[in-house]
Amino acid sequence: MPEWKKAGKLILSTVNFVKENMDKDIPQVIIDLRSSEEALKGFIQGAVSIPSEKVVNMKDKFPADKKAPVILYASDTNSAIEAFKIVRGWGYSNTSILKGGIEAWKRSGYNLAQGKPGETIVYVPKPRPGEISVEEFKGIVETLPSDKFILDVRDEDEAVQGMLRSAKNIPTQEIPKRLLEIPKDKEIIIHCSTGVRAEMAYHILKEAGYKGRFLNANIKIDKDGKYEISKD
Repeated sequence: MPEWKKAGKLILSTVNFVKENMDKDIPQVIIDLRSSEEALKGFIQGAVSIPSEKVVNMKDKFPADKKAPVILYASDTNSAIEAFKIVRGWGYSNTSILKGGIEAWKRSGYNLAQGKPGETIVYVPKPRPGEISVEEFKGIVETLPSDKFILDVRDEDEAVQGMLRSAKNIPTQEIPKRLLEIPKDKEIIIHCSTGVRAEMAYHILKEAGYKGRFLNANIKIDKDGKYEISKD
């Protein structure tokens, strides 16, 4: 994923992912690219209305923090691609398109806000619930305390390229059916390659009664278990 982002490739976010971020009060910038008239008929809660043809002139209105998660949506996926290229070109590495657009949101049964959507982008980053600092994560990896359990939630084809010492690999999507492989008497320290899947795994485990934290950063691991972590 880090390399995919660096290459500026198209990234899609699902309706459920965006809704879960809302429910967990995770800050995100949501942009409604439809016409002002369409936005007035109903929009996703918290969205700012910027019609697609105006995006190119709105660079100064976007957050100073280039890591801000920016979700673009239109009536469908393809209608947001040009805006994605523009915003991604400004350096916002966590820009994505809502897969299926507003129609997918409605099909999922989620409500639309009524009235007038926002006109000013406001982004105030917050520490993610359950996030562990890079420094503490490194300390745990190096010392391997007996009360910690390092869980690698990348897919198997990623893990075979290199894993941290003593880490257990269980892909995020397999966690619900493999809970018996994860000890409940230890704190679970979770990582993936970017932090996205690790955060999902954190919430799955929390709901199952586990205590844990996750690394919200990019991590590269070689065959010898040596690693590099970056927040970019």
